Amino acid sequence: MNSLVEKINSLKQEKNAVILAHCYQNVEVDEVADFVGDSLYLSRKAKETNADIIVFAGVSFMAETAKLLSPEKKVLLPRLEAGCFMANMINVESLRQFRAMHEGVPAVCYVNSTADIKAESDVCCTSSNAVNVVKNLAEREGVDEVLFLPDTYLGKWVEAQLGGKIKVHTYNGFCPTHLRLRAEDVEKSRLEHPNSKILAHPECHHTVSELADFVGSTKEIMEYVRKTNFKEYTIATEKGVFDRLKRDYSNKTFYLLKDTLVCQNMKWNTLDDIYNSLLREEHEITLDSETSAKAMACINKMFEITQSLTVAGGV
Repeated sequence: MNSLVEKINSLKQEKNAVILAHCYQNVEVDEVADFVGDSLYLSRKAKETNADIIVFAGVSFMAETAKLLSPEKKVLLPRLEAGCFMANMINVESLRQFRAMHEGVPAVCYVNSTADIKAESDVCCTSSNAVNVVKNLAEREGVDEVLFLPDTYLGKWVEAQLGGKIKVHTYNGFCPTHLRLRAEDVEKSRLEHPNSKILAHPECHHTVSELADFVGSTKEIMEYVRKTNFKEYTIATEKGVFDRLKRDYSNKTFYLLKDTLVCQNMKWNTLDDIYNSLLREEHEITLDSETSAKAMACINKMFEITQSLTVAGGV
C-alpha cells in the first residue's frame, strides 16, 4: 500500500476523522475516502457521521454544506482554492435583484452555491432530487412558477421533466465543464460508437440532454451503468465519473464524450493536500451563526421534502 495512504488512514483513526470525496475528484483520492458519491449522498453522510473532523475532498460549497450539517464538527477543505465556477456566478445582491424581478415567487437553490446564497433561498436541491423538490415546493406554496438558481440548464431541464406545468424562471448561471459539450459532439459520438448509450448530466446544454439516451445526476448515471447490461457507454459528464466507471466495470467499455470534460477546481485536491490538511488541521471552514441558521433552514426543507416523498414511495 502507498505509504502516504497508510499515513492518512493512520491519522484518520488517531483523530477520529472521516474523508468525504466527490466523484469528480482524482481517482487516487478514493484510496483514503470513507465515502465517495454525489452531493446528496455526501450531504447525508456529513449529517450522519460521528467523526470529530470531516475532510471534504471536493470544492468549497460542498465543505460549507458539510459544516452547515455538522456545525459541531471541524470541517477541512484540503485546498481553499477549490471553488466552483457556477457557484461564483451569483452573489447575494444579484440574487436579491433576481427575486425582486419575480416578487412572491419561491426560490429553489441548487446545492452548487455558497452558504450565503442558500441563506437567501427557500429550499435547496441537488441534481438527484431537483424535479421532486420543485414540484413539491410549487404544490406546497400553491403556485405554478418558481425561481431556480444558479444553473439555468438544470432549471430548464426540470421544467421540461414537469411537462411545462410549472414555469421555472432560471438565473443565468452554468457549469463551464458541462457547457463544453454541444449537440455536434453527441452526433459525432453516435457515428463513432453507434452501439453506445450516451449518459448525460442535466447541467449540460439542453441540445445535449435532448440527444442523450439517459439524463441524470452523477449517482443516477453510475446506477444506470450498474443496473443495465449494455456493452458500451459514453459518459457526458466530468471525467471523474468516467474514470470510476472504467475502473469498476472492466467487463464494459466506456468512452468520454469529450476529452475536455475536466473540472480543474475539482482536481485540486491530492493525497498530499489531504494529508497535510488533516495533519495540521488547517483550511478549516467557518460560517457565521446567522447565515448558518438561514442556510440550514433551506437545506432542512430539502430533507423534509425528500423524506416525505420517500415515505410516500415517490423517490
